[in-house]
Amino acid sequence: MPFAIMALAAGRDPWGPGSDWFAEHGTRDPFPGFRGGGRGGPRGRRMFGSGDLKLLLLRLIADEPRHGYDLIRTIEEKSGGAYSPSPGVVYPTLSFLADEGLIEEQAAEGSRKRFAATEAGRAHLEEMKTEVAAVLARLDAVRPEPRSGDRQLQRALDNLRAAMRNRVAETDWDAASVTAIIDILDEASKRIERGE
Repeated sequence: MPFAIMALAAGRDPWGPGSDWFAEHGTRDPFPGFRGGGRGGPRGRRMFGSGDLKLLLLRLIADEPRHGYDLIRTIEEKSGGAYSPSPGVVYPTLSFLADEGLIEEQAAEGSRKRFAATEAGRAHLEEMKTEVAAVLARLDAVRPEPRSGDRQLQRALDNLRAAMRNRVAETDWDAASVTAIIDILDEASKRIERGE
């Protein structure tokens, strides 16, 4: 069931104050920039302006078919953890891209919907290649520059982040697995604090 329907069924406004969408964009408009709205917001300048996230998602899907969670993870990795769009922003944008005929759902293993770019989507990217390059450059620019000697530490942190993300994505979590992971992370934290 789409997130908006679930939110409405629970009596919440999926795009109103208190929602992920509103926090990210400062507007109730679920597609700012596609209809001329959504500039600014209470937190000031957004990471991506009107239509930029649409282009970024479309470009990533054109590179290889992806599902929403994979897109969120890929953007977070490309930004070095500096930016991670919320599901409340990504999934409505995917719905918009599908409605516009720029992406299409593929047969997928499991419950996640995987999307691939259509010919219309690839043509749109070609028309907008200057804008796409600017979006990719902006994403790359927010990636924190590691200080000298920090590259190995950044690699280790990226590996930990990826391992946790992959483990969380698995559906067979049990109490023993959660406890074991918590123990590992707590022990690592103590050792780092002690300088071991």
